[in-house]
Amino acid sequence: MAEHRTDSTERRTDTTGHGTDTAERTGTADPVPTVVVDGVHITYTVHGSRGGKGSATSALSRIVSRRRAVPGARRVHAVRGVSFAAYKGEAIGLIGSNGSGKSTLLKAIAGLLPPAEGQVFTRGQPSLLGVNAALMNDLSGERNVILGGLAMGMTREQVRDRYAEIVDFSGINEKGDFITLPMRTYSSGMAARLRFSIAAAKSHDVLLIDEALSTGDARFQRRSKERIAALREEAGTVFLVSHSNKSILETCDRALWLESGTLRMDGPARKVVAAYERFTGGGKK
Repeated sequence: MAEHRTDSTERRTDTTGHGTDTAERTGTADPVPTVVVDGVHITYTVHGSRGGKGSATSALSRIVSRRRAVPGARRVHAVRGVSFAAYKGEAIGLIGSNGSGKSTLLKAIAGLLPPAEGQVFTRGQPSLLGVNAALMNDLSGERNVILGGLAMGMTREQVRDRYAEIVDFSGINEKGDFITLPMRTYSSGMAARLRFSIAAAKSHDVLLIDEALSTGDARFQRRSKERIAALREEAGTVFLVSHSNKSILETCDRALWLESGTLRMDGPARKVVAAYERFTGGGKK
């Protein structure tokens, strides 16, 4: 199992109990762990200033900050001692209030944010949707499909073979030949659909998706959910961050509820979502 780790802790996660539940859900006698998050804490510093972002005061503050602390700097403890194990074949939803640490945790699993404490172990290479398939605004959608596919680890032959499927899946050509236009002419929804289509064109050991299913019409959302189901069969584990409880229930069999950086509940999606909705007084449907 590949490993992102720090030496600040020697704790290990006991996954035996949850592994039994996972075996029942996935139908495997010996579930294969794909991600183990062990006592992870993530912190970062937010710098503030009285001047605007591009003001002279702000620029001076950044220079002075190399020598002394800047007034207004704030340390954020985004993830607090989170531990869990994920297994091959699972689709896991991450739910919680805004600022609860969901997206930060995904970045840590992807290896983009090193934990201040704790360890993250992964089997294979995690792929964070929107990072591995980064799109360039000045290039056409066509060029972005090619470059995005290569960035996701596909060969040129694989990209060529799957090009039409990627464009058709995204649906961006349904109202014109948008694939030949620069990405800067796309709406945010069109860009998100193309990004998801590129990422979903290949199998992943661990696929991390942040709010991708909230874009597009009902037909695209249905195709996306079907594709996620296929990815689970073809490869490893899918993580989905969404503010739509409906998307979580339709896509995931397990859910993690984060609140203020802590893991409040981990279990079957329906039970976790129900508890979260009671907590929020109804939540988002």
